[in-house]
Amino acid sequence: GAGDGAGASPAERFGLRRARGAEIVEVRDGEGTLLNDFRARGSDGHAPVGPSGYERTFVLELDAAQYQLDVDRGGSENDVYSSLNVLMRRRPKENNFKSILECIRDLMNADAPVPDWLHDVFLGYGDPAAAQGANMPREQRLATVDFKDTFLDAEHLRECFPDRDVRFATADGTPCDAPVPPFRVAFEENEEAKEGADDDDAEKDEAAKSEEERGSVSKRILRVESYVPPDPGPYPEDQPVLNAVRFTPTQVSAIASGVQPGLTMVVGPPGTGKTDTATQIMHCLYHNEPGQRTLLITHSNAALNDLFQKLMQRDVPARYLLRLGQGERDLDTDLDFSRQGRVNAMLQRRLELLAVVERLATSLGVPEDVAYTCETAGHFWLLHVLARWEKFDAAVAAARARGEAASAPSFVADSFPFVGFFADAPQPLFSGVDFEADKRKANGCMRHVREMFTELAECRAFELLKNAGDRSNYLLTKQAKVVAMTCTHAALKRKDFLRLGLKYDNLVMEESAQVLEIETFIPMMLQHPLDGRSRLKRVVLIGDHHQLPPVVKNLAFQKYCNMDQSLFARFVRLGNPTIQLNAQGRARPSLAKLYSWRYDALGDLPNTFEKGSAYALANPGFARDAQFVDVQDYSGVGESAPSPHFYQNLGEAEYVVSVYQYMRLLGYPAEKISIITTYRGQKHLLRDVVNARCASHPLFGAPKSVTTVDKFQGQQNDYVLLSLVRTRAVGHIRDVRRLVVAMSRARLGLYVFGRKALFEQCYELSPSLRHLFEGRPEKLALVPTERFDGPRRAADEIATNPYLVPDAVAMGHVVNQLALKWQQEQMAAAATPPVVSVASGVSAAAPPPRGRDEDDDLAPDY
Repeated sequence: GAGDGAGASPAERFGLRRARGAEIVEVRDGEGTLLNDFRARGSDGHAPVGPSGYERTFVLELDAAQYQLDVDRGGSENDVYSSLNVLMRRRPKENNFKSILECIRDLMNADAPVPDWLHDVFLGYGDPAAAQGANMPREQRLATVDFKDTFLDAEHLRECFPDRDVRFATADGTPCDAPVPPFRVAFEENEEAKEGADDDDAEKDEAAKSEEERGSVSKRILRVESYVPPDPGPYPEDQPVLNAVRFTPTQVSAIASGVQPGLTMVVGPPGTGKTDTATQIMHCLYHNEPGQRTLLITHSNAALNDLFQKLMQRDVPARYLLRLGQGERDLDTDLDFSRQGRVNAMLQRRLELLAVVERLATSLGVPEDVAYTCETAGHFWLLHVLARWEKFDAAVAAARARGEAASAPSFVADSFPFVGFFADAPQPLFSGVDFEADKRKANGCMRHVREMFTELAECRAFELLKNAGDRSNYLLTKQAKVVAMTCTHAALKRKDFLRLGLKYDNLVMEESAQVLEIETFIPMMLQHPLDGRSRLKRVVLIGDHHQLPPVVKNLAFQKYCNMDQSLFARFVRLGNPTIQLNAQGRARPSLAKLYSWRYDALGDLPNTFEKGSAYALANPGFARDAQFVDVQDYSGVGESAPSPHFYQNLGEAEYVVSVYQYMRLLGYPAEKISIITTYRGQKHLLRDVVNARCASHPLFGAPKSVTTVDKFQGQQNDYVLLSLVRTRAVGHIRDVRRLVVAMSRARLGLYVFGRKALFEQCYELSPSLRHLFEGRPEKLALVPTERFDGPRRAADEIATNPYLVPDAVAMGHVVNQLALKWQQEQMAAAATPPVVSVASGVSAAAPPPRGRDEDDDLAPDY
């Protein structure tokens, strides 16, 4: 008919008569149960409960004006609503466009003030450094910062402040000759010197200036207090987990700036410890400002989980941590940090603590009914526990005043009122020979008891609130000290946060260079203003504007509206002071050269060339730790595009998967290998080849990840195989930011597969790729006689007479020969397994299991 013509409209071609817009407000399953975005946990505590049946009922909210027009039109032929075909787009995980637009609209119509100290900087006015901690009002700054376990020793602290005259003292001001961590650092003298003295000190300034002109200015004094932390308690689980990272001076500078109020911007090149720095900032914030609450935001769930898991291992109680959003289930922990999981944990902890209180009451000869509720336990604490401790403390003070500390060293052990309760602690509880040491031990025991009753007092609200929703809301708004979520979740749930009255004082944002400006602004506005002012005191932005920016798929918005510029990148362009981490500890120094040129003075940490480590050893089976492998057309075909922008390269896919199989045959663990590519079409092709040749094979299995460069940002692996795909044009790898991401994912080995004649002509890529082109063969250089679990060469030792693989077909022969050898070993050790060709992508040219053909001379026997 007429609808079959080439010039027919889409409606004519598909038989579309009417189109109406509607909003789906409810979805019900086959049993009529209402579905929503949050799935309850099943009876096993883990598996989400899915919908029942195969039928779905949609409740639609129609356009009222259009519906009225349709009704007025009348007639059976104009009856649009008797039968509707509902067409929905996008997966549920991505169906957040409308919610985020509504959040932006609400922000535009609301009175949501930016913090006064950030207002001008946010708009780009005035001094770009006005929001830095050093320029904040003195009464808002922390004069003394407790760095807790940031410094491993006194020498570490001196290294981090090379331009200061560090002077250690004890808590009473006495100079300390052998200081040990933890340390409190007093910054007030430095700030006074920075701001300048007043008129009374003008003469001193002139004297200092003249002294500076003579070149003999002494370093400014930095007073550091070495203090003994309180005894945490007698049980092993009371001991906090201490930091083991030796932070660099720039990392310590970032930590010190992040603890102070104001804006802190940290530029973190790949592998420089952004996550460890952010974790230490939050750890120090919790201990320096225990009454404040912190909001932790990242762009991706993977980065949020990584940061959250590191924070869980620090000295921050788990009851103060809350993880919002769907990514919580991916946390590598047995604990449940979702809202409902934390509520259940608090209720379970309440029962455990009440049982301990009952045991304490029994040891003191008090009736056990004091442990019936949190309220009765609170009365027991005041009337019996605290009263006994105050009596004991007064007796110890009197004995010390009478001078009995030396004559009666066992006084504390004999007088301590809770010896029976701590009978299950490691013994002996007290030495009985050192009065002061025993008193510190008694203080630790009391600290344990006090912490127990403090935790019980926090559980009382969950005891009084009977509704699960009320308990969950209380946890979010009152209990949690660190609330973590992605920027998307913050935008989706802003209205709920405002309704519940969420309050927070600090904002820490990781991956901030990957987040849209509006998505950076929204987390600052998740709470109602206090007396017309924002209560936000600190904003810490951590990111890398030299890596990939936010994703904006609309080219007009991206190019002409500059929407792909993050707030982090805009602040950098405006000249806001930043702290750039300057030492990477992820990759070998030879691999770090591929991207270190993009950063100023990016060096290597000592662990990357430590003798005996994996960095000091060569990659077994490979002559080089990094190589650009020239891949020519496969069966006369290079790149292809089954659909627009869906680029694929079968030759590279077969080559890359064959190299992965080769690595597995040598004993490389699959979880240490990642395959990445620059195009989504190639990702799907690689996954198809991996599924066909490796996934179900008992020897190979699937690599840890097969994904795109963009999706792999923020992740890393020991060995990375990179497919560049294109053979006619360079493509979007020409963007240096994408190049930096691609080159910085590997720790020990990076093997790039592409068309050398094309990419060596690209000026933008030359600073990185020239390191792979100069002095290195263009054919993959292998040493198949080596094993992953066998002796290894040193990293600087070049393999002699490596086998240069001509092409993907030859690589397939290498894999088949090694696989045949492995099968023969299996047959010798056990029953004979079936012989299977494993390089199916090149099976047309692969030799049979027995015998040889004319192509076998492409690869030697191993």
